[in-house]
Amino acid sequence: MALLKGKTITRLLLKEQWNWDVRRMATVKVIGGGLAGSEAAWQLAERGFDVELYEMRPRKTTGAHVSDRLAELVCSNSFGSKLADRASGLLKTELDLLRSLLLDAAEKAAVPAGGALAVDRELFAESVTSDLLNHPRIRLIREEVTSVPEGPTIIATGPLTSETLAADIARLTGQEYLYFYDALAPIVTAESIDMSIAFRASRYGRGDEDEGDYINCPMNKEEYERFIGALLGSERAALRDFETEDKLFFEGCLPIEQLASRGADALAYGPMRPVGLTDPRTGRRPHAVVQLRQDNVAGTLYNIVGFQTNIKWGQQEEVLRLIPGLENAEFERMGQMHRNTFINSPTLLHPTLQFKTRADLFFAGQITGVEGYMGNVATGLVAALNLARGLEGKPGWVIPPTTMLGALCHYVTHAEAKHFQPMKANFGILPELEKHVKDKRMRYAAYVERALKNMQAEIDGLGDPYLVKAVEG
Repeated sequence: MALLKGKTITRLLLKEQWNWDVRRMATVKVIGGGLAGSEAAWQLAERGFDVELYEMRPRKTTGAHVSDRLAELVCSNSFGSKLADRASGLLKTELDLLRSLLLDAAEKAAVPAGGALAVDRELFAESVTSDLLNHPRIRLIREEVTSVPEGPTIIATGPLTSETLAADIARLTGQEYLYFYDALAPIVTAESIDMSIAFRASRYGRGDEDEGDYINCPMNKEEYERFIGALLGSERAALRDFETEDKLFFEGCLPIEQLASRGADALAYGPMRPVGLTDPRTGRRPHAVVQLRQDNVAGTLYNIVGFQTNIKWGQQEEVLRLIPGLENAEFERMGQMHRNTFINSPTLLHPTLQFKTRADLFFAGQITGVEGYMGNVATGLVAALNLARGLEGKPGWVIPPTTMLGALCHYVTHAEAKHFQPMKANFGILPELEKHVKDKRMRYAAYVERALKNMQAEIDGLGDPYLVKAVEG
């Protein structure tokens, strides 16, 4: 009851901020054709608004993207767990209730990945691009936006916001950007993996009943120590224009060499943990395991899970070929690092993702400090729905933090500004249950039950024609 009361008060406080002069006939600008921007454009168009979607590629590249497609994935091809008792699985269920276009596209482009939702990245991007290009209310404009536009706008330019636009946003916010470094994992061809050493299995037997969805390269203690030694002795690539004396790495996506520097066993307890796996050659659990996940529908490419790195490319091959089963690996993409840029959202945004000093301006996606593909999609959806409500003269939707989507929006707008760090979906950001449940599995199940109940109640109360249409259909 206290939560509902607080939510109502928040909505009343926000209601006055929606009294801008533009109305439903206004064209909405969405800046950025990534995950958040693509979802936002679709949600607005489906609610009857004309949308100008700006994407600077291919006229101007980012250094991380390789195509001109919308919603191109540049890091992992995994959208995280799809299991009901996982935080990312809960977020997917909530987005399914809210009719997310990109979640639907991901499910259609899915490849085997055990309990995770992984996609063929090309099929996924092609699907989203086709849907948006063929929508009668969406006009795709291939040019760089160099300043924050006037009128109803969503900025979803992501971690690689162009320097010119970033400078104008800095002018608008009156403060410097925060930033951290992110990294891409290498991709190898399936046929180059030595399957006499590597084996297929998912942890604890999850995934396909006959064979696991992951390829596993097992290491004994001696092989692991040799690999760590070579890893720590390798030379890092210069970061060029991204270089700074004050590097700030995001904990959820650390380069493997950065992790390894924290201790000899750091990788064995991190991305190379062997739990839930048995080496068929020995019948025992390995000392460490490198997992590879299918990267395309054809099953010809696999990415090395958790192996983001900034080692120089020539040395990368030498180091990675020390992994049993990858001695003769053919690399389709080497690991590399790029800068991720985000604003200090706790000082700048309302929980609706609305800019505090300009009612018709919203931010969405990774630039807000939300991490993970589904988190980016989710904030694009929230920003679009709230902008649409504002144009219709309705108050903003402040989502209960008992839902995963609401908790993410609450975190990025209420965290301590001085030490603000990006956050992905996790149960730790949800409010405690009224009665503590000691067993973790049962506690997570209770979180999920509460979240979905509250989300459905919110949807029922919104009276959103787009969502009502789905129920009627």
